[in-house]
Amino acid sequence: MATLTNTAAHWANSTPAKTTTNNFLTRLSLWADEQAPNKTAWFLVSLIAQGVLFLPLPAVFMYYFHAPIVVLAITLALFFANIIAGMGGSGIKTLLGLLAVSVVTHVLMLLIFLI
Repeated sequence: MATLTNTAAHWANSTPAKTTTNNFLTRLSLWADEQAPNKTAWFLVSLIAQGVLFLPLPAVFMYYFHAPIVVLAITLALFFANIIAGMGGSGIKTLLGLLAVSVVTHVLMLLIFLI
């Protein structure tokens, strides 16, 4: 007489193949993770770029283009947010994100007051 055994099918235990999405956000996230050893350098680049390029903009905007005081508040808030994030030990994605937000914000302000 034959004995029946319950053996699990091998296909039931196999894991599905990993699918990787290769879009812009995943590539940007991977690039930011690769920049983690250079976190101090990115912090210094951020401070220098903001101190040299962006901090004088409110004075120019308010003196020549009669911009509201909100421009100064936005610039100082972004500058001090970068300082706090860099000295507070935030991750590289936070530092790069704040730098990108600051650049985009100041370019938009420049376009608004020049056009």
